[in-house]
Amino acid sequence: MMTAGPIWALGAMSGTSLDGVDTACVLTDGVTIQQFGESGYRAYSDTEQAVLRAALGQWQDGDLAAASEVVHRAHLEAMSDYDGIALAGFHGQTLAHDPRGRGTHQLGSGDDLAEALGCDVVWDFRSADVALGGEGAPLAPFFHWACARWIGATEPLCFLNLGGVGNLTWVDPTKDRPEAAGALLAFDTGPANAPINDLMMQRRGLTFDRDGALARQGRVEDGALELFLDEPFFRRMPPKSLDRDDFSLMLDLVRELGDADAAATMTGMAATAVMVGMEHCPKPPARLLVTGGGRHNPVMMQMLKAGLDCPVEPVESVGLDGDMLEAQAFAYLAVRVARGLPTSAPGTTGVAAPVGGGQISRAKPRVAAVVQQQGGEV
Repeated sequence: MMTAGPIWALGAMSGTSLDGVDTACVLTDGVTIQQFGESGYRAYSDTEQAVLRAALGQWQDGDLAAASEVVHRAHLEAMSDYDGIALAGFHGQTLAHDPRGRGTHQLGSGDDLAEALGCDVVWDFRSADVALGGEGAPLAPFFHWACARWIGATEPLCFLNLGGVGNLTWVDPTKDRPEAAGALLAFDTGPANAPINDLMMQRRGLTFDRDGALARQGRVEDGALELFLDEPFFRRMPPKSLDRDDFSLMLDLVRELGDADAAATMTGMAATAVMVGMEHCPKPPARLLVTGGGRHNPVMMQMLKAGLDCPVEPVESVGLDGDMLEAQAFAYLAVRVARGLPTSAPGTTGVAAPVGGGQISRAKPRVAAVVQQQGGEV
């Protein structure tokens, strides 16, 4: 266990949208945020995206050599340019998530990164939670609690992450610990950007609907939306989580629609899933702060504003960085793991009791440092 006091930690996140690797530094003691530091982004090339797409849905026994090489190379490049880092948090690339079945699978080795980076690396954040009966997701809520305290919030509020999948965190910032009863409620709301991105790739050969330009030209098909909302997932009580491809039926529901109407309908599905999810909040939130790539989609944001009773704002409105919040989260969680603090709780993943996840891969001492300590020459 590490000594008390804040340290600089580096977090790395590659989401199910498969756009690239976000990296960000946080000065934290694992409870409070002291300061936000540098951040960066390393995009996946079209070839790398194709390799990762081909690996989606595969488990540890699959042929993953090419995908492993992409994940390792991209993360090493993204994480190598930071100085003064005491610890790194490495999420890995989620390929499959089935908490009530085979478990959860994030591709990537913390051992390899620790050796290459020369600092301890915390990784495999989700497996312990799943093993103890939790959903293993979402994991950012403990960080959202710290963010709510950092911005000085005094009333319940929500964080909505619109990545490949949407997930919602309701936070009561008056609670003194994120694992305290009633501090957090979190769950996946439904699909968000991932199926829209898949539609754009199939129909237009593009990776996403930039600025919602295609959706803006179409209209939502109500019949397809109603069929989407018939999915049993929406009747389950939270906490609950999704795999990236659990809602692959969305593409079937819009198959007969033109490109613009299909994009508008799928954007409407993602927004409506959030509206349905908001009904589970213990108390109405004072505001909804949106993070992730979906906040850059004006059509998605307008749908949310029109359908919800609270203000809907990007997290930048309170001084946070919506492009880096998840990477920052895994920096924060890495420090919690290293200090033996829980990273999930019944209200965030449905696990029976607060649990700390994550493995720690220790960096091997540099040969030069060992020789110098012994009084030799390098």
